[in-house]
Amino acid sequence: MRANPEDLLALRGLAKSFGRRSLLRDIDLEVRAGEYLAVMGESGVGKSTLLNLIAGLDQPDAGSVVFEGRELTRLDDDELTLLRRRRMGFVFQAFHVLPYLTVAENVALPLLLNGMPRQETDGRVAELLAAVGLGDRAHSRTAELSGGESQRVAIARALAHRPRLLLADEPTGNLDADSGRQVLELLRRCTKDQAASVVMVTHSPEAAAFADRVVRLTAHGLTAA
Repeated sequence: MRANPEDLLALRGLAKSFGRRSLLRDIDLEVRAGEYLAVMGESGVGKSTLLNLIAGLDQPDAGSVVFEGRELTRLDDDELTLLRRRRMGFVFQAFHVLPYLTVAENVALPLLLNGMPRQETDGRVAELLAAVGLGDRAHSRTAELSGGESQRVAIARALAHRPRLLLADEPTGNLDADSGRQVLELLRRCTKDQAASVVMVTHSPEAAAFADRVVRLTAHGLTAA
């Protein structure tokens, strides 16, 4: 199948098994630049595995993952690490903010890893913290934050280096309903502001409602929701 130039990400015939268990099979999916896609599915159906394959953290048994025109299965570990660091962002259910760093230091981390000068880093961090409503918490330790605030830090960190693709794994799974809604609204607004594409996996219809398009992952494959 010929690639669509508007597609940022294209999966073709993707399959992954663990032992005798076939978790994903014959997955075809396209994500356009700037699109916010939700992948719904029950626990254990392979949603997190799908994200790992998209990110090049795991290798498929069959099929291809093409991101920005590059076939990820043809890249070595160093190339994949550099691509993730520069072109992708990640938001997880468990936040994964670093408790021994301040809020600002957490957000600055991907910028420093990418070699941004300190003066530029400080300006970018201030801009992001203002965008997520944490401008007054820059010097707080993340242990002092609520769950919703920690997830906002994670969103700011994921978007710090202006990735083309953000991968979100149940980003509201550890939040109450009000905090979850605020985080989803923020995630949508911030990614749209940066023209970033999003692939969010979730079991929540409320979370999926924030997406431009929703697909459903089952044991039989991927279908439109």
